[in-house]
Amino acid sequence: MARRNEPVETPEVDALPGIPLPHQRNVLIGHGETEKSLLEAYRSERLHHAWILGGPKGIGKATLAFRFAKFVLVNPDRFGPQAAMVHDLSVPENHPVVRQVAAGGHPNILHLRRPWDDKGKRFKADLPVDEVRRTVSFFGTTASARAWRVCIVDAADDMNASSANALLKILEEPPERCLFLVLSHAPGRLLPTIRSRCRRLDMAPLSETDITNGLRDLAGHAIPDASGLAEIAQTADGSLRSALTLLAGDGLAIAQGTRKLAEAGSQMDLKALHALSDLVAARGQTDNWESFQHVAETWLHGQMRRSIAAGTGAAFAYVKLWEGTQKAIAESDALNLDRKQVVLDFFLNLRSVRTQLA
Repeated sequence: MARRNEPVETPEVDALPGIPLPHQRNVLIGHGETEKSLLEAYRSERLHHAWILGGPKGIGKATLAFRFAKFVLVNPDRFGPQAAMVHDLSVPENHPVVRQVAAGGHPNILHLRRPWDDKGKRFKADLPVDEVRRTVSFFGTTASARAWRVCIVDAADDMNASSANALLKILEEPPERCLFLVLSHAPGRLLPTIRSRCRRLDMAPLSETDITNGLRDLAGHAIPDASGLAEIAQTADGSLRSALTLLAGDGLAIAQGTRKLAEAGSQMDLKALHALSDLVAARGQTDNWESFQHVAETWLHGQMRRSIAAGTGAAFAYVKLWEGTQKAIAESDALNLDRKQVVLDFFLNLRSVRTQLA
């Protein structure tokens, strides 16, 4: 408990206990080609003012965005000798810019993400328009002629219609020496007008080797034996964040139980289903909740791909199931509803779908 008059630290959305946040990271796992593309663009004659960094959640988009932002602030002269001689976006860890960003902020970086609702004691369900409008004062303040200002939208998928239109407005009339790094887990769903004003860089899921290296770097002594590590890397499906959540709590047990129940179809063991639901919905176990979402989505995506390849037409049923589940997950998070019911409904609806397709 904080002492009287002692500032209480505001929670950070998507934070994982014991794991450094993207602005605190100086090492990028994978994505060498994407990093090279940003570096070459920065040193080119025509640098686009807005970029969409796209790809699945947890693969390092925010880490790369802050890495690029720090490089730009440390090397403001795009055509100077210092920027010309480097081969990547790394900057010295002891540089004042790096220390300032790691400490919680730099006046020339604006990080837009879903804010914490202190009254409701949870994060807001979306990235509201008031957050995006902070760009007005951010870009309106006086800066030196050489200074860059970088706005990181993390993630654009969280914007509602009003905030998306507010972002579009400033993208249409960008200030001088500004960069927008718009992160998106599903860039194709962004407003076409936003996409048309940005250059898009798609980041691929991480390899299992990258996942393993990332776990060793971030999790340290907490990593399991070789077989457990390999299973986590495979189950993570290219997302380092998912690998970390699987490693925490009961991630592996949830992954194994989810796949077993999903494959059972109409022969689903209801006792095992309730046991898994209790594990996922255990009080305070947000890692378990996130692990279930990742494994369920990955399994459904596999079913969709196989259905499309086989030409069975079953993919639509799986898409509809996942869309309904995503809606239930969002409502559960926003309204603090029973997570166990979401898990039960997912499997019971899945059983119904598989029975109909049989």
